[in-house]
Amino acid sequence: MSVVKPYDKLRKDLSARDRSLREKVVALEDVASFVRDGDSVGIGGSTMSRTPMALIWALIRARRKSLSCSRCIISSDGDLLFGSGASDHVITSWFSQGILWGVSKVMRHHVETGKARFEEWSHLAIGMRFRAGAMGVPFMPIRPMLGSDVLAQRPEAKEIDCPFTGEKLLLVPALNPDVALIHVQRCDPYGNAQIDGLQFMDIDLAMAANKVILTTERIVSNDQIRRAPDQTKIPFFAVDAIVEVPYGSAPHECYGVYEPMMKHMEHYVELVNKDPVGGMKEYLDKYVFAPKSWAEFLDLIGLEEVLTASRAGKSIYDA
Repeated sequence: MSVVKPYDKLRKDLSARDRSLREKVVALEDVASFVRDGDSVGIGGSTMSRTPMALIWALIRARRKSLSCSRCIISSDGDLLFGSGASDHVITSWFSQGILWGVSKVMRHHVETGKARFEEWSHLAIGMRFRAGAMGVPFMPIRPMLGSDVLAQRPEAKEIDCPFTGEKLLLVPALNPDVALIHVQRCDPYGNAQIDGLQFMDIDLAMAANKVILTTERIVSNDQIRRAPDQTKIPFFAVDAIVEVPYGSAPHECYGVYEPMMKHMEHYVELVNKDPVGGMKEYLDKYVFAPKSWAEFLDLIGLEEVLTASRAGKSIYDA
């Protein structure tokens, strides 16, 4: 069950953070130090878009356990979190292996055998829960789930009569993750992050979380960030650590840089759909634990596929 954090504690934690203008660049292997076993972790992007895969990869390699992970729409990243044992609880509105491959067999195995929990909300409810967390309020009123069978699964949501109109409303509790993992196209060394394309719920997520870790396709100078200030979506004072990781969403996509690496994804889906346990172990052993670096992981995907995804991504970006 989701737990709403007391406002006084949120304010105390916020005031204790170092919000100074300072360089925050760290190595990928160091990001696990920002995440403790049992933390609640918000994941940026949506489905296969701007998924912080390198950060998830690093947490799995660090053998993190009992993470409660929330994301607007979760994809094969959720498979990896469940299959590795890093997470035993996912909060989302849709859990699949991507639009092409349907409901995750890895998720079904873990939930149906009681090894993990899948907490389902509506799309809007997840967004409003992050929005409430960002605003520092304990809940948000919505309507959509009132007409949905999802409501029967969510005792945390509370029906009320609107004090102004008398109409039925549903209150959904705030989501304030301990840590947010977000991938962006570029940021400066201080954490001023720019996002191209759809922002999804990442801005609210960054403001709702107590700590924010960014991966970025490239680190640019603060002067370059200032040339297009309207593109800066996450401010430096919300960010705790930055890792420059080219192809940090692979094998998912990053708008304007690369499309999904479909051959690799099809290979992955074939493995885990044939055997959600053995196939996942085979994938993790080869692609997560064996490589000594993210570059070695990309090398396993293959240069040809990485270049193909890059050409496809840039052709859309430049159109």
